[in-house]
Amino acid sequence: MKSILFLCTGNSCRSQMAEGWGKSLLGSNYSVYSAGTKKHGLNELAVKVMDEVGIDISSHYSKTLDDLKDVNFDVIFTVCSNAHETCPVFPGGKISHVGFDDPPYLAKTVDSEEAILLIYRRVRDEIKAFVESIPSTVDTLGVN
Repeated sequence: MKSILFLCTGNSCRSQMAEGWGKSLLGSNYSVYSAGTKKHGLNELAVKVMDEVGIDISSHYSKTLDDLKDVNFDVIFTVCSNAHETCPVFPGGKISHVGFDDPPYLAKTVDSEEAILLIYRRVRDEIKAFVESIPSTVDTLGVN
């Protein structure tokens, strides 16, 4: 079984959604985790838009790499530029960057709840499409 980590800055939104999709879509071939370079707490709107598609991430919690220090990751996907730039070395793990827009940041530019939710839903769906491609991405990275 391959171990995958989705790494972001705060482990509050994008990496949490990716973990939720990974656990839902990748089946028993992968162990899926998420973490941040810091703990920002779980984003309530991320929970809401994932629940809309039948994935419950409400029991997730914000973690850092220290919380997962005993896990050997085969692949680390950085989902934001900051995490990619500050990503530590993972012995034996392949690191790949796939950036997604930051919904909380973009939400500051709009003033209606529906417009905010549209941002979260778009990023959620983009993350889903990426997670669905992970088996071929892992093969391309040469992970055994």
